[in-house]
Amino acid sequence: MPTQPTEWRIDDLAREAGLTVDTIRFYRREGLLPPATRVGRTKVYGAEHLDRLERIRDLQAKRFSLAAIRALLDTDRGADLVAQVFDGAGALSYSLDDLVERSGLEPAVVDAVRAEGLLRTPEEFGQRGYDTNDLDALRALAELQRIGMPTEILLELVRIQVLHIEAMQTEVVEVFAGRRGPALPEADFTEFRRRIDASAARMAPLVTRVVEYLHQRTTQRLALAAIERRVAESGDPT
Repeated sequence: MPTQPTEWRIDDLAREAGLTVDTIRFYRREGLLPPATRVGRTKVYGAEHLDRLERIRDLQAKRFSLAAIRALLDTDRGADLVAQVFDGAGALSYSLDDLVERSGLEPAVVDAVRAEGLLRTPEEFGQRGYDTNDLDALRALAELQRIGMPTEILLELVRIQVLHIEAMQTEVVEVFAGRRGPALPEADFTEFRRRIDASAARMAPLVTRVVEYLHQRTTQRLALAAIERRVAESGDPT
């Protein structure tokens, strides 16, 4: 059985990747694709180029901007982890006006939520538009309003959550970057990073489960304490 070629000229690579030659040349100009290898008078592309084109296609499907794709492709680690962090956004993309219309929130409330830092611009995530995660969050806020939460209280809760979650996640990222926590020997830390990268698909949902558990238990504990304090202050034994 003849073996499949692993070197292609640009037109052959385009057929393999299901792209046009102009698209491949555009990726080269934008720094997304490494240059071809010259063999005599011919420039050839290899399997690494085909793999790179597939990764570009996957990241574009997640609506990453070209600048974000370039940064993600150029990193030498964490590709699987990045995929897990940004997975689940779905194929839909919304403008800000779309979000306002579909969420059920007043435009002024959405503006206030943006000012508090809950709804960030898509560019901060390297994306070209808002996605279903953004819409779901705004719809949750709209539902809280419908069940009777005043807008002022709603925005205060948003402010508290944004402030503390940002601080917590910053510390978590610093642990994984080696700037916080125990000072492991360099070889041990490198091995830790390698294992985390290799197990990203398993790690991300496990961390999420622990955080959700902690959030639930903390809420239960503090809510019970608040009820007991209110009963004690009112003198009502029931």
